Amino acid sequence: MSNSVSALDLSALEAIFEFHAEGDRVESRILEVGWTQRLDERLRLWLQPEHGETFRTQRENLYEVGTAALNSFLQSSVTGPPLAWDSADRLFPRGIATDAAKLNGVRRRLKQDLCIDGENVYQLIPNVELFCLAKYLLNFPPLFTPDTPLYLRWARVTVNFWHQKLLSENVSSLQESIYQDLEELEGDLAHDDRWTRACRLVQRATIHTQHGFDQKTRDDLQRATLETGFEFQLTGRLGKRTKFQEKDLSQLVVLAKSADDANGQKSISAPEETFGSVVNSLGGTDKTSKPEALDLNDDTLLEKISFSTSNQDAASLDEDGVTPSLAFLDHSDQPTLQAIDSIILLAYASSITNTSPADGLTREETLPYATRVLQGSSTNWQVYTKALLVRSRIEGYKSRTVERGVLQLQALVDQVIVETTPKTSSNPSIEVTNDSGTSSFLPRPKPSESAPASERLQYIHQLVSPTRWELEAELASRWISLGGIRTALEIYERLQMWAEVALCWAANDREDKAISIIRWQLYRGATVDATEPENNPIVDKEETSVESLTVERDILPTDAPRLFCILGDLEVNPSMYDRAWEVSNSRYARAQRSLGKYYFNKGDIRRSEEAYARSLKVNALNHNTWFSLGCIRLQLEDWPGAVDAFSRAIQIEDSDAETWSNLAAALLQLPSDPTAHSADEDPAVPLSFDDAEIPSAKEDSQKHIRSAFTALKRAAALKRDSHRIWSNLLNVAVKLSPPPYTDIIIAQTRLIDLLAKSKGEQSIDIEVLEGLVAHFIAITPGTGGTLSESEGIGRKRGFESMLVELVEQRVVPLITTSRRLYLLMAKYHLHLKRPYAALQAYEKAWRVALNRLDTASETTEGQWNEAVDATVELVDAYESLCERRREGGAEGELVMKDWKFKSRSAIRGILGRGKEIWEGSDGWRTLKDKLEELKA
Repeated sequence: MSNSVSALDLSALEAIFEFHAEGDRVESRILEVGWTQRLDERLRLWLQPEHGETFRTQRENLYEVGTAALNSFLQSSVTGPPLAWDSADRLFPRGIATDAAKLNGVRRRLKQDLCIDGENVYQLIPNVELFCLAKYLLNFPPLFTPDTPLYLRWARVTVNFWHQKLLSENVSSLQESIYQDLEELEGDLAHDDRWTRACRLVQRATIHTQHGFDQKTRDDLQRATLETGFEFQLTGRLGKRTKFQEKDLSQLVVLAKSADDANGQKSISAPEETFGSVVNSLGGTDKTSKPEALDLNDDTLLEKISFSTSNQDAASLDEDGVTPSLAFLDHSDQPTLQAIDSIILLAYASSITNTSPADGLTREETLPYATRVLQGSSTNWQVYTKALLVRSRIEGYKSRTVERGVLQLQALVDQVIVETTPKTSSNPSIEVTNDSGTSSFLPRPKPSESAPASERLQYIHQLVSPTRWELEAELASRWISLGGIRTALEIYERLQMWAEVALCWAANDREDKAISIIRWQLYRGATVDATEPENNPIVDKEETSVESLTVERDILPTDAPRLFCILGDLEVNPSMYDRAWEVSNSRYARAQRSLGKYYFNKGDIRRSEEAYARSLKVNALNHNTWFSLGCIRLQLEDWPGAVDAFSRAIQIEDSDAETWSNLAAALLQLPSDPTAHSADEDPAVPLSFDDAEIPSAKEDSQKHIRSAFTALKRAAALKRDSHRIWSNLLNVAVKLSPPPYTDIIIAQTRLIDLLAKSKGEQSIDIEVLEGLVAHFIAITPGTGGTLSESEGIGRKRGFESMLVELVEQRVVPLITTSRRLYLLMAKYHLHLKRPYAALQAYEKAWRVALNRLDTASETTEGQWNEAVDATVELVDAYESLCERRREGGAEGELVMKDWKFKSRSAIRGILGRGKEIWEGSDGWRTLKDKLEELKA
């Protein structure tokens, strides 16, 4: 089947569709019911599902027309070169094609037909009738029967995905349709040849990226590399990045090579025609034509990394983990890659960026992928263009490369505009600047220097390059990030993206100007003719008063729901959100999200919950909305509802730590299983920290706690620097029976690492540490009295070694003023038969109590009794420990010989401090008795 884009051949279907019928009958019917409805009527009369062979031929004809229409649309909007024919002349009756008013009306209705759930397409989208024809034919229900060919099912996925791309935001209805088809097609991938299977896997990966499923993206890309035999690896090699660098440093580089067969030729080659691309022949793919890549021209950075020419030995290559086939590639002159392999690298780069777009380290990791494609001299025009775009996006964040990034993006924008703008067209056009129709940052390439449509469209569904207006809008956004508000405004105004124009003014503290622009799109003056053109911005009518714009226009723009929401944000007017909801026929989810946020800020939590719930009925695949609904239900103490909301949010995006943490908070509030026994009813239920046996009833009653613990572990893994999450994890872990001791140690260790500098010993949960030490003592025997033996415990794997490391490397250096912690350390050292270390801990605990007694402005009885107890404990420790052999000391050396003298000195010191106030008290008599015992 031939999918030529040189002409849209409709001769086989002319009699059915009556595209060029003369007279008013067809024209009036189109104007009455719409163009697509007219197609539906004619096609249902023509199609003959009951005649097998005839039906299959009809289906193939419709597939050919649908794919040709889609590819013609993509050629005119994404890749170029311009179509040599006018789509209106091909698809509309002459009476409509030659009448600007009728043509605009039909096209406006087609754009409205493409709007889903209140999300609109670009209002100046060119050749919209081509996409509508493809969308209609490739989704026509009677074509899809149990014996429908796979290529037709893939065509439906493709056109629906491009529809998703054309909308301002992803909509759940299209996403569900796409993924339902992908699920049905999964089992049929095995029947494809390796090349087709690889292309389809890459195409599916781009769909996953669009919908935020990054892990699925990487899984499909990994499968695609296995199919093509492609090998690549991100690694480090010594080299210089700057002109003045003298010493070679490690530089990130992607080593990659496509598969070769035994004769040194590519093992997989593209057939002359593959599904989803417009390829009659691959003429042009062997040419060297490609877009212009701008030089960096920096006074410090080199144009590309200068890698060291010194050879690395085999041992160092093995240590790097580089496969032998990649290890000896010349980093500065790697072999040319197959186009599909280059696309895989770019898809990996997009996947990484999508995971963490604002992470500087992520950008450094992404750049080598794009660099490898560019320096590998990709032979495909569109692949090379996409690589330039990926690089320009990454370079926009660095001061040394931001200029090249912006200029390269500008060059790409000019290239796409030049390559997609015909000299004459019936489409509503973007304003241009010169006689030839468009202006360009770089000289316009000659036809011989450009690539044919077949090459540009060959991998378009794997690359999913942005449309011309998306690319220009991205350029405007880049200028905003650099402070070029005026330049961005000019671009948005030329594109007639009035919502973005208003947002630019609002960001520049000109809310009044923003309100004027939005209101001019939605309202007119009471005395103004209702037929006045809608898209006439206030920027050209400064004399018009906003107050005079009071009557809503009879024909609202296709993005009216969004404009009403923006107006509601600017004016803080909830009625605008209600109007957006009405205009969209209760399908614009953002309107209800905005209402939910408005009511929440006003403190009306119940109405906020209702608004968010209505939003999710329209778009149930919005992670942020589920998260917000969960938080609101937490405030309303609707614990099951909160668990449901956070669970749904996690199903959509499982990499958000806050969602996992809030899910745990909701789970902890759920009532226990009513079939489980309570602790009061079952005295055998373990309540102490050291219990290791649990009745099954207790397991049931702890179901929610265990689920919360699992959720918090996931949250902590995703957000390791959040001390709040680690603290919650620790608190939940100690509620479990038996406690997960290793997880408790990990949590406490992480809390100390995060809080030690700011809170010191307060970062230690003393009760938790006491439980850990008690369990340690219960399961480990004494070590026999030598230091080396006690250190041997630390070398064992598991709980014991982790506790030893926690206590001796984290806890001991932090203790300064906690007597309780010092006493715990004494207990710990006694178990390990370290009498000298235990005695030192007792002495420090006594000094803490003594210091509190000295520094208090007015000594309380509690402080006095604490000092008395500490002194008695110290004296008892002297008596029991000082006659023992000192660990780590000389042979026969005791812990302390003159312990009685030190004991008497300690008691006399306390008696002297308390004589004036506490003489005759119980504590005083206790110390006097202890002193008499020492004298005996």
